[in-house]
Order: sequence, then C-alpha cells, then structure tokens
Amino acid sequence: MRRAQDRPPINPLLGDGLYTQCQSWGLVSKDMAASCVSKVELTVSCKDLLDKDVGSKSDPLCVVLIEAGGTWSEVDRTEQIQNCQEPAFSKRLQIDYCFEQVQKLRFGVYDIDNKTYDLTDDDFLGQLECNLAQVVSSKKMTRPLLLKNGKPAGKGQITIVADEIKDNRVLALQVDARNLDKKDMFGKSDPYLEFFKMADDGTWQMVHRTEVIKNNLNPTWRPFSIPLQALCNGDLERDVRVVCYDYDSDGSHDLIGEFKTNVKNLQQAEKGQVEFAVIHPEKKKKKKNYKGSGLVIVKSCRTEVEYSFLDYIMGGCQINFTVRSALRSCLTLGDIHRINLLTLHIPWPLLPLNNALSSFNGIKSHHLQDKLFPAFGFGAQIPPNWQVSHEFPLNFNPANPYCNGVQGIVDMYKVCLPQVRLYGPTNFSPIINHVARFAAAALQQPAATQYFVLLIVTDGVISDMDETRLAVVQASRLPMSLIIVGVGNADFSAMEFLDGDGGVLKAPSGEPAARDIVQFVPFRDF
Repeated sequence: MRRAQDRPPINPLLGDGLYTQCQSWGLVSKDMAASCVSKVELTVSCKDLLDKDVGSKSDPLCVVLIEAGGTWSEVDRTEQIQNCQEPAFSKRLQIDYCFEQVQKLRFGVYDIDNKTYDLTDDDFLGQLECNLAQVVSSKKMTRPLLLKNGKPAGKGQITIVADEIKDNRVLALQVDARNLDKKDMFGKSDPYLEFFKMADDGTWQMVHRTEVIKNNLNPTWRPFSIPLQALCNGDLERDVRVVCYDYDSDGSHDLIGEFKTNVKNLQQAEKGQVEFAVIHPEKKKKKKNYKGSGLVIVKSCRTEVEYSFLDYIMGGCQINFTVRSALRSCLTLGDIHRINLLTLHIPWPLLPLNNALSSFNGIKSHHLQDKLFPAFGFGAQIPPNWQVSHEFPLNFNPANPYCNGVQGIVDMYKVCLPQVRLYGPTNFSPIINHVARFAAAALQQPAATQYFVLLIVTDGVISDMDETRLAVVQASRLPMSLIIVGVGNADFSAMEFLDGDGGVLKAPSGEPAARDIVQFVPFRDF
C-alpha cells in the first residue's frame, strides 16, 4: 500500500444534505461527484443454511436489493446452486458504490423450487440488511442470517466480499517537441498539444490538452497524466490522435501538425524516448519533399495506478474526524444567562451546531471503526485558571477528548457551556496545527494508512488570519482535510478565501498550498 502523502488527496467528505447542497452551489463539481462513485462487485457465500427440502438439501440463490425512498428494488441475483447448504456463488453482484450516500442493502437467500423468476413462491432461508459502506469498509463481512421477524435463521451465516471494478491506471507522460514550424509573423510559435481518443462511434474525443509554451519551437511541457479509461477505454491498441497547435489569443489556432499512435507505442518510452513526426496534412499534399513540421518526443511514459477513495477504505485507511466548535458562534452571552442550570436546557441557538453535526454524521460514522469523535472548543476562558484557550477538549480531558457519536458531542457541549466564559479572539490556527501534528505523526508510521478530517463549526470570524493561512498551507502537505461550516449571518468572506476557489491559497510569505484541502459550507443556505 502506498503512503498516504503519495496518493491523490481525498476530497473533504460531506453528508447527504451538505453534499447535495454543495453540488447546487457549484462547490462540488460533477467530476468530483463522479470521482466518489465506484463500481463494486460483491461475492456471496453462505454456510449452515436452513434445509427446506424433504429428502434433499436446499437449492439456494441470493438476491440483493437496495432501498430508496422506502421502497426496496432488486439490483442483482446470483445463480442457483443445487443441493447445497454451504453455497459459494460464482456470479458476482455488481452495484455502484456512492460514498456520499447511505446505501441500504438487503441480501435475501431463497431455496428455489421452481422455474419462475418470482421469489414469493420460493422458501425463504434468511436475510441480512446492512449499508454498502459497511461491506466495503470491512472488505469481507460475515453476519448471521435472520428471518423476517428478526430471529436467527438457525445457524445460517452469510459472507460478503467487496471488490472494486475499475481500470484505475493512468498514463504518466513527459513530452517535448523539436524543430516545430514557425507560425507567427513576428515571433516563434506558441505550441500546445491535444490528445484525442477514438470513440466507439468512430469520432475523436479530446481527453487532454497541455499548457501553451510561449514563443518556443522546442517546447518542453510539464509532466501530465491521462487515465487509460479516458484515453483508450483500457484498450492499449485503440487509436490515439495527438495534434499540435500554435496558440492565438483570438481563438484561431493554427495547426502545426498531428500524428496517430496508440498507448502500446507510447509505452515504448518506458525503455527510452520515442519520437513521432508531426505531419500537416495540407502541406504533405502540396509539397513533394515535405518531411514533417517537427517532432514530438515522448521522453518518459509510466503506467501508474490512480487510487480511488474506495482504494483507501479497502486498503485499510482509517479516517479520523476531529470536531471543533466556536462556542461564541452558537450561543451569545445573553443566551447563557437564560440557561436553566438544573435541566441544562439550551435555547434555540444550539440547533445550528446540532444540525450541522448531524448532516455529517450519517455518512462518516459508517467509515469510522469506533464511532468516537475528539471534540474541541475555542474562544473561551476555561477553569480553573480562566485562561483563554483555542483548543480545549469539550469534556476537559486532554488525555481522552473523545465523544461517542454526534449526540455525545451535543451532550458534552451542553455540559461545557455553563463551565466556561466566552471570550475572544477567535483563532483557527491552534486547532489546525493540533490536528496537523497528528497527521504528521501518522506519516511516520510504517503503513501510513490514516487520513484526518477537521470539522470546524463557526460564525465566520477569524482573528488570526495570517497564522491560519500558514497553518493551512503547511497542512496541505499532510494527509488532512478541513471542512468549515459557517452558521449564522456573519460575513464569511474569510472562509471563502481559505476555500481557495478564487485561486491557490498562499501563506503570508507567498508559499502556495500543495493542494486544496479546505471546503467551506454556509449552513444558512440550507
């Protein structure tokens, strides 16, 4: 398993409501949404099934159904195996795994006694209901089969193994060109390349475009990668077309030349550079001695594996969630005075915190092994010395800051509030650095299989913006992401700046972030 920092960044993980809302706001692109969907194969086996046949064993079949809107629909079913109480079905059940959704599955096992497709007239041997996330997280899951009344189906058990179906290989290329034709009157050409794949209908589809190299007939483009699925549908001998243009700002780009090849030929660059003559079709027709308009040189070519989110989960990656809430963001000083200290009844301003946490919980908790969340507060004076703190555990136990699920966080929030004094400023950098230290330490482990997500619920005020920018830039090189949920009607421009959608986030020194690790979600838009 590759180390976490060598893998593609995991996008900040959103719950059903937040994810859908982020898509509508344009915060989550279609490509990002698609990247969170994987095709999964489920292999099913059973043991100790009930024996419903007289004089012989059962003839089992397994069907998988998925729940949507309260209705169960069949996804797929296995073959029937004759006379077997411990079947290992050879047919794999295929299903789309959507990380951002809770996918409830029901595996039903039946003893088939006739040739009809309908299962209502067959003997029911037991079922299992679970979430698909549980299956892929476990990779191999064994559970007892239950009858429809919830009682055990004898000693029957079902085992489900999940495997991802995906050609997740990418072609990593380093390409330059030599002696390209001069196309500009008062300068050299401004070349760039476009890569096209041959579609099933015979048309060409562009799959990659390099950057433009200004005023250069011998350009060297930055290294780039193209998914094999996009370039050739995994068929290494499918035609690939590479076109070289001279860029013009008015959009009337001039053709320098082109060539056709395939991935198999490109892969020859694994042993040494490969050259392709760039041919301009019209010049070739008109000039008898035409030899080409330059060379495109593939200096190196590597076939690599691009890991999906499912690869992380099935490879043993542990996702660690830390929750941090600005006490001042959800409860004002006036609200504190209205708390009934006997019942600890919290007025309505606590609801945004509860709702925000609940929106994240439905998805994430299925991928957590222990369902425990370290929860911190900031922006308050804490006992016994009443010093201002920006990273104190809500349970005041630094050695064990964990809360049991979202309800545990909310309950501890209620207990914590009467014991602290709300106080400014509101600093983000301490808790970001706190989680970053754990992420950095995790990289030193031999397997490096942990990823950290920090969820901050706040009203949008940041007192240490420069320090926070630096903390985010430094954290961008670690296996870590940051989700900020803004509650209330404050000015969230600082959060949007950290999000980096307007450009690469930079530290005050000018150092750029290695990748975008911040996702901001304004809760008021729900």
